[in-house]
Amino acid sequence: MGMIQIAIVIVLLVLLVKPLGSYIYHIFSNQPNRTDRIFGPVEKVLFAIIGVKNRSEMTWKKYALTLVLTNIVLVAFGFIILAIQKGLPLNPNGIENMEPTLIFNTVISFMANTNLQHYSGETGLSYLSQMVVIMMMMFTSAATGIVVAIAFIRGITSKGTTLGNFFVDFVKAHTRLLIPIAIIITLVLVAFKVPQTLDPTIQATTLEGETQQIATGPVASLVSIKHLGTNGGGFFGANSSHPFENPSPLTNVIEILSMWCIPAALTYTFGRFANNRKQGWIIFGAMGILFVLFLSLAYYSESAGNPAMNALGMDASQGSMEGKEVRFGIPQSTLFTTVTTAATTGSVNNMHDTLTPLGGMVPLALMMLNCVFGGDGVGLVNMLMYAILGVFLAGLMVGRTPEFLGRKIEAREMKLIAIAILAHPLIILAPSAIAFLTDLGQGAISNPGFHGISQVIYEYTSSAANNGSGFEGLGDNTPFWNITTGIVMLLGRYISIIALLGVAGSLVRKQWVPETIGTFRTDNKLFMGILIGTVLIIGALTFLPVLALGPIAEYLTIR
Repeated sequence: MGMIQIAIVIVLLVLLVKPLGSYIYHIFSNQPNRTDRIFGPVEKVLFAIIGVKNRSEMTWKKYALTLVLTNIVLVAFGFIILAIQKGLPLNPNGIENMEPTLIFNTVISFMANTNLQHYSGETGLSYLSQMVVIMMMMFTSAATGIVVAIAFIRGITSKGTTLGNFFVDFVKAHTRLLIPIAIIITLVLVAFKVPQTLDPTIQATTLEGETQQIATGPVASLVSIKHLGTNGGGFFGANSSHPFENPSPLTNVIEILSMWCIPAALTYTFGRFANNRKQGWIIFGAMGILFVLFLSLAYYSESAGNPAMNALGMDASQGSMEGKEVRFGIPQSTLFTTVTTAATTGSVNNMHDTLTPLGGMVPLALMMLNCVFGGDGVGLVNMLMYAILGVFLAGLMVGRTPEFLGRKIEAREMKLIAIAILAHPLIILAPSAIAFLTDLGQGAISNPGFHGISQVIYEYTSSAANNGSGFEGLGDNTPFWNITTGIVMLLGRYISIIALLGVAGSLVRKQWVPETIGTFRTDNKLFMGILIGTVLIIGALTFLPVLALGPIAEYLTIR
């Protein structure tokens, strides 16, 4: 029964890929289409408000600089609001201002599409902060990732010399994609009993005659964009395990598909831009195979139960239900866990800290690879980075200059790709080592064994992969963790974005090379296998040793 539940959700996703991918292509192809009649007038008003008169094409440097400056302005705005939220309206519960290092961590987290939360949403933020800062950044950070993917796709598929206009792409990502779909999902969630209100907390009288405060608020609208934008930050501290955020198995499926659909559909969008839809399906197929492999490991591990518990003679027929909601069970818990870390969303419907060792290794490994669907936009870009690397390696083996989509891959592109690939493990492993070596880091670890290693590695991996979920046994709301994870989130987001936009900018200027009989094809099953092998080999070389010290050692110990 559990396998059937999972299979149905996967089939629904596959059915969404083509129509949504085609729709995204029409949004960003800059060719006249029917959506112009609906959204064009609104966008003209928005361009006038923000003062964008010149919508000419941008070079990759101007595109990247405009992106970064826009994000900086939004971060500054968010910092000010959180610093003075106590005195602002829409604060019926009297929430205090945030501590400065926590503000730094929070605004970086949400602008970097990470949504790592070192606070509990219902007690740490006012309604105004939830809507004006958190939800605003959920939209803008997701739009940032999407336009990076579109610019990268243009760079490797078009025969022009530029990547498009950032402001045009950024506005379209909101008006034509994120906002309309988020409204629909919000209405659906409200219909299925997710709260959407500006009323203060509800005072309820318990059976003992005492008063209990029940937190509510504009929950449905935040839940919709947190999943659609692969953000993940919860309105409540319990995130999507809270019954107000995720009340039933049906809403669970809606949330899974919401965070999965855009990263998956962008593969088809890529195929449309490349004028070869097989290219898109090959990328989707590689991501899908890797996803199923990791999902199978998580489902098997959680279904088999905890070996230490099983050794005591306890009933293991229900699997390891520790930290999971009964309304979801093993199948929907493991599927949610795998999707939320594959798509680097970070939303959780169960406690990852209580997963079995191998079950907990799955989200860790997916965030370390950071390309199995990935977040909105950046996951596809990372997988295309591995595709270019795979072509380069295959070219070296056969002794010819590698080409990808009609452009030669040379030293400049490979240097930038090397920066993106090496930066990811560096910003995970280096701060993890500092945390283990200092009292400031060690003091937060709640488990002194191998699981404690996993807690620290998970925190920095989640930050670097812009995921935001955590092994919540870690006491991370301290200046040390707020600052170090904030820096890691910043580097994890923007180093790869800038480097890969540089790759796109370099390729778009190259003369297109016509396909010949000697061209290495990238739209067949052979290349899919090469792509999967490249991802796994690079991932194993960089992260297998630290996984052996954490979840693998823990698994062997409790057996």
